[in-house]
Amino acid sequence: MAKESIKIYHRLMKYVWPFWPAFVIAAIGNVICSSMDAYAVYFLKPLLDKGFVGRDAHFLSILPLIIIGIFLLRGIGNILSTYFTGYVSKKMVLILREQMFTHIMHLPAKFFDHSASARLLTKLTYNVDQIIQATGNTFTTLVQQSCFLAGLIAVMFITNWHLTLLIFLVLPFLVALVKYVSNRFRKLSRRIQSAVGDVMHIAEQSIIGYREVKIFGGEQQQIQQFDKSVEYNFIQEMKITLTDALNSPIIQIFCSIILAVVIYFAVDRSGGNIMSAGSFAALISAMLASFKPIRDLSQVNNNIQRGLAAAEGIFQLLDEPAEADTGQKIIQKAHGNIHLENVSFRYHADSAITLDNISLEIPAGKTVAFVGRSGAGKSSLVSLLLRFYTPTQGKILLDDIDMQEIKLCNLRSQFAMVSQHVTLFDDTILYNVAYGSSQNASEEDAIKALKTAHAWEFVQRLPQGIKTIVGENGFNLSGGQRQRIAIARAILKQAPILILDEATSALDNESERAIQSALQELRRNHTVLVIAHRLSTIENADLIVVMDQGKIIEQDTHAELLKQRGLYAQLHASASFS
Repeated sequence: MAKESIKIYHRLMKYVWPFWPAFVIAAIGNVICSSMDAYAVYFLKPLLDKGFVGRDAHFLSILPLIIIGIFLLRGIGNILSTYFTGYVSKKMVLILREQMFTHIMHLPAKFFDHSASARLLTKLTYNVDQIIQATGNTFTTLVQQSCFLAGLIAVMFITNWHLTLLIFLVLPFLVALVKYVSNRFRKLSRRIQSAVGDVMHIAEQSIIGYREVKIFGGEQQQIQQFDKSVEYNFIQEMKITLTDALNSPIIQIFCSIILAVVIYFAVDRSGGNIMSAGSFAALISAMLASFKPIRDLSQVNNNIQRGLAAAEGIFQLLDEPAEADTGQKIIQKAHGNIHLENVSFRYHADSAITLDNISLEIPAGKTVAFVGRSGAGKSSLVSLLLRFYTPTQGKILLDDIDMQEIKLCNLRSQFAMVSQHVTLFDDTILYNVAYGSSQNASEEDAIKALKTAHAWEFVQRLPQGIKTIVGENGFNLSGGQRQRIAIARAILKQAPILILDEATSALDNESERAIQSALQELRRNHTVLVIAHRLSTIENADLIVVMDQGKIIEQDTHAELLKQRGLYAQLHASASFS
């Protein structure tokens, strides 16, 4: 555990190292601040001996200046420490969040298949905030209180080194206590971070799925799950609080025993005038003052363990392998010819096969429809075309080039997609239409795309027109309006290959006819792949591919497939294509 902690902390410090000048300035500020605190305790000796007992006139005359000087230097040190430590901590949080988010954006699809978004958000927010405890705040406490404690020990040695040696009797007990508390804090901190992720996960599901929750009367069920999660988090937090609460008093009890012994011997020897009143006051004050840095330094370990537990989760995320991109070839603009050669695919090595020996030629500029029962493999096939996954065997060619040899971002720039589940961002219609690769498109281009998608009519009627905020995932728009915005986005991208996955499922008959006219225009210059679409689109396809249990069992035109009286004819008769 100790080696693991050192390894994590060492990796964490790599983020701090680029800002070492700021850390040095902060350390100097901490040293100045703690030195003045220690000197203020030592100052009791001359204050009593020279000022109140000896009545030294010169000393009394400069006493106000000494006091002002102590607090002035302490103030300067505190400013340097606070500002530069805060700068490093917040800069580190900034860098970690940027690096984590960038890495998340480059993770493969299979990672998101098994990772709850709320737990990722917990690492991005809560875990990173905990890092401050392991760097900035801990650094300030460690340097400042260590220097203060060292200064107090120096004061005690100067006043009476024999009695000061008694303090070191408590060290073995402190080391054993710190080791125990360290392990317990690390374990509890891991549990808390997991619990916070669960809380956010349940809350996110309940908020996003509020319609299903209300329709199926699941409010109480969600409340019970949430309560159970937050109660578990509360119990773990209280265990940490109890450990923290017991830690300081136990340390102070050890220290108080030593203090009592020192006072006993000091008072006994003071009768022989071994210690002056000033020395005795400085010694006792230094010992009493040492309680605070000892207590604070014991808390440092607790904060470090919280920070290390948080860092452990962050580094686990950062160590996730990014989406593989071995391709080097660049295509300016594909013609759109797609060829699948003996393609098979399964999501995991031990899972059932999803696509089984698929071979298919999709000519450029043609419209190909994929139909079949649910689970036939249609969506998986599209995921392979977009290289969200890699075929288990076989290969897919785009314009006679193996897709694995094409640079990933360049490959995906050749595709535009409109799906049944439209994703819109909480921004303007203009932003959503011109999202991504089309972000530099003009407003006129966006309007033209909206008109082609038959969306401009309703956009004009909105309060701010094309500058209207659509709300979270397009909440302020109807389902049909959201899909037309998505179609406009696909049109504006001008990609040579267009994928339509239930693209008009949310439209009424009149809107669908308008969209079909727009899509008919698009087909002239695009390769169009249609997945389980409405009958009107499928009938017009140049080729219909019928899939079942991961295999292609039929492929031909609509009329020819009906004549064959196979699965397509059955699906057509039942009007079931999903």
